[in-house]
Amino acid sequence: MPEAVRLRKRRSVLYSSAGGAAAQRGAGAAAPASLLALALALRTLNCFLVQTSFVPDEYWQSLEVAHRMVFNYGYLTWEWTSNLRGYSYPLIFASMYKALQLLAKDNVQLLIWVPRLAQAVLAAFADVKLYSLVQHLENSETAKFVFFCQLCSWFTWYSCTRTLTNTMETILTIFALSYYPIKGSKMGNSCKYLALVALAIIIRPTAVIPWMPLVFSHFLQEQRKADLILHNCIPVGLVTVGTSLIIDRVFFGEWVLVQLNFLKFNVLQNLGTFYGSHPWHWYFTQGLPVVLGPHLPFFVHGCALAPRRFRILLLALLWTLLVYSTLSHKEFRFIYPVLPFCMIFCGYSLRYLKAWKKTAASFLLLSNLVPALYTGLVHQRGTLDVMSHIQQLCSHSQQSQAFVFILMPCHSTPFYSHVHCPLKMRFLQCPPDLTGNASYVDEADVFYSNPLGWLNKEFYNDTLLPSHLILFNVLEQEISSFLALRGYEKTATIFHTHVPQGRVGSHISIYRRKTEMNYP
Repeated sequence: MPEAVRLRKRRSVLYSSAGGAAAQRGAGAAAPASLLALALALRTLNCFLVQTSFVPDEYWQSLEVAHRMVFNYGYLTWEWTSNLRGYSYPLIFASMYKALQLLAKDNVQLLIWVPRLAQAVLAAFADVKLYSLVQHLENSETAKFVFFCQLCSWFTWYSCTRTLTNTMETILTIFALSYYPIKGSKMGNSCKYLALVALAIIIRPTAVIPWMPLVFSHFLQEQRKADLILHNCIPVGLVTVGTSLIIDRVFFGEWVLVQLNFLKFNVLQNLGTFYGSHPWHWYFTQGLPVVLGPHLPFFVHGCALAPRRFRILLLALLWTLLVYSTLSHKEFRFIYPVLPFCMIFCGYSLRYLKAWKKTAASFLLLSNLVPALYTGLVHQRGTLDVMSHIQQLCSHSQQSQAFVFILMPCHSTPFYSHVHCPLKMRFLQCPPDLTGNASYVDEADVFYSNPLGWLNKEFYNDTLLPSHLILFNVLEQEISSFLALRGYEKTATIFHTHVPQGRVGSHISIYRRKTEMNYP
């Protein structure tokens, strides 16, 4: 019997490369599904492990407005009476409140947590979108490091599940970036990315700042410039601005272009200085370094390694920092939308580290874990915890006679969005003066200039006295005579922060007036 012919296996460079590339693309295509599950699980955990307050806008420019839209009681800040804010973003939460009102009428915890869980889900999708963008432009390995850096970021952990317009702006920026025609991208879609950018600007008009160099760069590179303007920019602009105008017309009762009013107030008139000012270099010396945290050296290293096509993102970052630096009022959250740009460069840094790759990744994870957990679970948690004590008054038989006065810096706590019952409440007001009165002093500043005198003047009659007072412990000694004379007793002390500053104390005290009614 003749010996069987044995064929020699031959490796074809052409076919093995194509097959390997196809397999890699296949693995990459399957990766987002598993990464999405991971991102959803992590951001849900993230949501429940952030139990602290950040800034008042988290509630007062979103949840409080939505509560009033659905339940027909609540409080609107001066921005809404001055037509500086639009109803498009609060309408999202109002829809959730309406659905929950129909499904679970009295579940206060659901009303509190569902909006934040919705933000967590959107944040998870944005995380995966960022991964997919880098995977498409580079490869799966680089994308995984960018995804890792995004998940590790302490500031993203601290902010991404909050109901801030800055948070939604950041999410929409990531989604828009995934459709932006970066050089070498086949996922670019002018209509989609412009629509997402327009939506971000409707929600927060300052979103136009980081996108100015990106859109301008796209315009310069676009061969069919007239088509871009006529078939994309104009239709997208008309639809989004028109929708925003209609929504605001319904709730304001008049035609208002709030985006123009917002930019005029914050940028052109620079009236945001009423809430504090910082030196011009603050974003470069404090803002960005703090927001990046342990990622900072990796960001610097990644800027030198990343391909040239990503320089437009670096340009957008620098442009954003420079523009915001011209404004006196500065906050960390203002530059949150460009943080994902930085994560791309950080991912490149990790990708090209050789001997120290695992050590660097471990360092990033552990060094971000401490500030993430501390700021999420410990620092400034008292102003949220106190609301659960106030909410207990809603189930009391004498609810209609209860009156809670929050003697703290204005907007320190949420309001009806964390109580969800028509309890009589009051806080110290602090609207800015829009008339140009140089001698104007707001109610909060008048109070803190002479707390005892203000209280005695405001509550000259015992029938006007609140049933409960909420205040920081730094105020207790100064008004102790008023508390004793008017029959107030301390019922609870709540931890707030390890870093008390000025009017903000380390603890919050709850005082109840001793009357015939047995309040909790």
